[in-house]
Amino acid sequence: MDYNTHTQADQQKMLKTIGVSSLKDLFIDIPDKYKLKKMLDLPPALSEQEISEFVTALSKKNHLPKMILTGAGAYHHYIPAVVGHVISRSEFYTAYTPYQAEISQGILQAIYEYQTMIANLTGMQVANASMYDGASSMAEAAVLCVKTSRRNKIIMAKSIHPEYRETVKTYVETHHCDVVEIGFSQTGQFNVSEIEKALDENTAAVLVQSPNFFGVIENIASIEKMVHEKGVSLIVGFTEATSLGILKPAGEMGADLVVGEGQSFGIPLSYGGPYLGILASTDKFLRKIPGRLSGATLDKEGKRGFILTLQAREQHIRRELATSNICSNEALCMLAAAVYLVSLGKNLKPLAELNLHKAHYLQKRLSELKGWELVFKGPYYNEFVMRCPDAKAVNQALEKHDIQGGYEIGKVYPELKNCLLLCATEMLKKEDIEYVVDVIKKI
Repeated sequence: MDYNTHTQADQQKMLKTIGVSSLKDLFIDIPDKYKLKKMLDLPPALSEQEISEFVTALSKKNHLPKMILTGAGAYHHYIPAVVGHVISRSEFYTAYTPYQAEISQGILQAIYEYQTMIANLTGMQVANASMYDGASSMAEAAVLCVKTSRRNKIIMAKSIHPEYRETVKTYVETHHCDVVEIGFSQTGQFNVSEIEKALDENTAAVLVQSPNFFGVIENIASIEKMVHEKGVSLIVGFTEATSLGILKPAGEMGADLVVGEGQSFGIPLSYGGPYLGILASTDKFLRKIPGRLSGATLDKEGKRGFILTLQAREQHIRRELATSNICSNEALCMLAAAVYLVSLGKNLKPLAELNLHKAHYLQKRLSELKGWELVFKGPYYNEFVMRCPDAKAVNQALEKHDIQGGYEIGKVYPELKNCLLLCATEMLKKEDIEYVVDVIKKI
């Protein structure tokens, strides 16, 4: 489609139609202090060749570590070559929602297969066609519970990823919700008695994460009954998707919604994105969950085909009835996750076991060092929190050896000063772990 600028006559006709006298009137709601008073002082334009050389030179300044011990919501996993091969095909190479979607049978089948696998892994009846990321998935689930229950109180465990908690607070603010945060015990798990005390007839949902931000596996069953007795929805989140290969599904423990981050399923660490939000639920929310649902059916000739079954968003129903305004289904990231899961098949469980054993071995070796101790005694998956003599000094020493160290968790939990959140995945070999320990010994 060619781009044609509007003439002065075109502009005046449009302004008259909408009832304003000038273009400036269209921006009257923006405070003057935020308006540009003069043209930006930009350098002269570059040719395509020059800009390519400039950007290439910038990219060479990036320094990638040889080893990564950081998790905290972004995980370093091996990605089979088939993932990149499939998502690079021209038919799939867009992250946006397919329009006239029934024509795009390949995309719809990919969504259908993805949703089926996610429902199976989470133990839920239905999963949508993905959200932006794990944080927005949790926030969307919280808003969904508020709107459907017509209650305005959210109970949220402090052991949830801090960024997820902030996102939830932002989303529910417009619904005038009271957000109550629940502390954690010496095991690193949420405090059951605090949840019980906070529950009341105005509570819409209880939000927890397992494995939580500390890597600790929560006891979901310990609160399921008390939550549901009050008519409250239970939302269970996760940040490390490979844990679904080894842990009992949250759906089997009574969760109403399971939300989380799918980056571990074939999506590389890439300077903060793109990510893949996972949202699954019971049939109770079938017609309410945001995004899209793809279904399988038969055409008039009896051949199997795929259709968009439900689309509960503002483009398809009246705005006040929409549960979300999400307009993208992150199709490319969803496809990457689907291909990754298909390529692994039953090997997802052995992969999860590798993560579990390597993390426990790393923790065991670090615990042998003077001044190092495991902070939380609860069971953990592939992340754990260690107290050490000087967290910052440890990371600086590791960085000099091309190792990205642990997350300095004291930044978000002041009571955990000089503590590192460390992660071990299948990408770490035993000799890598021994090398890390040797480097720390020399500090």
